[in-house]
Amino acid sequence: MDLHSGLAYWIVKNELYNYYNPLERNYKTDVAIIGSGITGSLVAHELCRAGIKCAVFDKRTIATGSTAASTAQLQYEIDVPLCKMVEKVGEDFASQAYQASLASIQDIQKVLKETKVDADFKNVPSIWMASYKKDVKLLEKEFEIRQKHGLPMKFLDEKELFKEHKIKAPAALKNNEAAQMDCYSAATGLLKFHLKKKELDLFSHTEIVKWKEIKNGYELLTKDGNRINCKYVVIAAGFEAGQFLAENVMKLLSTYVLISKPIDEKDLWPERSLIWETKEPYFYMRTTSDNRMMIGGEDEDFQNPVKRDELLREKIKKLEKQFQKIYPQIPFETEMAWCGTFSSTEDGLPYIGTWPGKSRMFFALGYGGNGITFSMIAAQIITNRLSGKKDERAEVFGFDEGRIHSFPI
Repeated sequence: MDLHSGLAYWIVKNELYNYYNPLERNYKTDVAIIGSGITGSLVAHELCRAGIKCAVFDKRTIATGSTAASTAQLQYEIDVPLCKMVEKVGEDFASQAYQASLASIQDIQKVLKETKVDADFKNVPSIWMASYKKDVKLLEKEFEIRQKHGLPMKFLDEKELFKEHKIKAPAALKNNEAAQMDCYSAATGLLKFHLKKKELDLFSHTEIVKWKEIKNGYELLTKDGNRINCKYVVIAAGFEAGQFLAENVMKLLSTYVLISKPIDEKDLWPERSLIWETKEPYFYMRTTSDNRMMIGGEDEDFQNPVKRDELLREKIKKLEKQFQKIYPQIPFETEMAWCGTFSSTEDGLPYIGTWPGKSRMFFALGYGGNGITFSMIAAQIITNRLSGKKDERAEVFGFDEGRIHSFPI
């Protein structure tokens, strides 16, 4: 499937990792990872650190799927507010999900430091602002439950929000635990790191078309007729993982992203915060290391790539208008725009682990707006499982019967 179109900034900013190594023989490994984006690369990193033999397979050029279209905002906040998630999965699981998401931001930073991968990681505040006066009650309720569970943030009323961030809105929640990064350079950098150390095999342009469970593992068949024997499979292919699932557990959405021409740093908004809002679908914004502004939103139910792409010109105008409502004094001139497809779940949480009854095929599906932090969690949970270590987070994010909500295909 065409995951995105338009000019994705990350592949322009970075030199394309022009790695071409299709599998041309039968192959054997302990763990086969399907997908070379940020999820697959983090899984590979954690497995390599644990000394578990693994290989990554991708049908495309490395990391040019959803990772190339990501806005790479790292927030502990999940698309479903904690106060609403409690109603869906219970307070214990909801709190654990938020705490895990918070911890994962520092874990990602640690991984990048240990491997010396330059992915423009930068700690910045997160501002979740009320779109309308009626949304202040939601923020107050959210503030109360986050306080109860020790999650860092503060409540800004209308005056404080304008004084600190020059935003005219009824209220906002702010925390200083968020971050941003370049997930394309992170994904390719991690893979290069382990390739150089000869700890990993990486195969591009290798599409898995069939698979079957065999004694003590799986046999995968590529489009070119080569066979891969492995003890375990990790599906890290985003919403394209649907072909491996017994049911369709995610809803597909199209999102639209613009990036501005560079501007003088002094003209950017205060603290270069990640900014998003309460209305659905929400508008979001961040900056880049070269002083550009990246904005996005205007999500639509996904129908097909053609219809998604036809809306791009219209969405550019709408997103520019939304930005000007927040910061009319900052000039925003679009230089690049793209649209992409992502997936969401009913409870806002990812699916991590094995499908009931299938103990050797793991899924690392970081659906929703927190895909990168969820990917870090997935890499840790799966590695712990394969290392024989218990991970309490597995129950929160797993395929529990109560969590599986099927969507029509």
